Amino acid sequence: MFKKIILFISIFISCTSSQYEYIVKNDNFRKTINSGYFLEQSNGYTYYNIDNRNAKNTLVFIHGFSVPSYIWEKTYNSAKDKGFRVISLDLYGRGFSDNPQVKYTDELFAKQVIGLLEHLEINKAVFLGLSNGGRVITKINDLSPNLVEKLIYVASSSFGNHLELENKNVTEKEIFDFINDKYPSISIGQLSDFKYPENYPDWPNRYENLLKYKGFARALISTVKNHTNLDSEIKEIHNSNVKVYTIWGDSDSVIVYKNIEEKLNKLLPNRFEYFVPNTGHLPHIENQENFENYLFQVILK
Repeated sequence: MFKKIILFISIFISCTSSQYEYIVKNDNFRKTINSGYFLEQSNGYTYYNIDNRNAKNTLVFIHGFSVPSYIWEKTYNSAKDKGFRVISLDLYGRGFSDNPQVKYTDELFAKQVIGLLEHLEINKAVFLGLSNGGRVITKINDLSPNLVEKLIYVASSSFGNHLELENKNVTEKEIFDFINDKYPSISIGQLSDFKYPENYPDWPNRYENLLKYKGFARALISTVKNHTNLDSEIKEIHNSNVKVYTIWGDSDSVIVYKNIEEKLNKLLPNRFEYFVPNTGHLPHIENQENFENYLFQVILK
């Protein structure tokens, strides 16, 4: 029976390969990418962008759970125009970076970022972590605190509670079910990040391209399975001298602020906090002017 199930899954994946997960991120794939740069690291190639290489002040933009670095494009370009050295990257399993067969932990992503900055000979930076990216910048501070100048959490998922799983392996059946059940609607579902999704009708189209890359489903499933509580790491931040900022959309329905407010106040009572009006989970996009006024005129002045 088990062999029949595996055979069925294999047949299904083969039949849907023309639509989902048919592109392998190999050398031939990388030759088709005409923007940015690639760095070979221990777990695979990292795709990244950098501008104003010789500028003194560095901003590192870390994306969230599934949408890669293009989600930061507007703020990245604004910071570039203001003369900051700006860096963005696709975390493993996302965008143009490799999708390695590893456990997708916060530490994996943090070491990926740290390794990139070492390669670029950058020893101090301001880190902006969007949603799940907040977990990554928390772990960066844990592993390499001297690298951190400021931490900016945007709609961050760092502060919730997670029940750690004993078995964090990802099975072929889980991948099959995820592709079968989630992929047909996952792109349009990205619109729920906005308070006013009708203003972004083309947003799902770019996400649809991500579904072509082999290993994307596995990366997403593994990331969720490897989520752990970060309370001790956040307490380290509180006990340090690093300045911490939290920014929220006032109508975020993805990370609901009232559900984490009490815990956040205990973990980071000295943080600077700001709410961007008329926005959902992506305040830097939905109210770019208000978000960037606070970022550049208050945090980075």
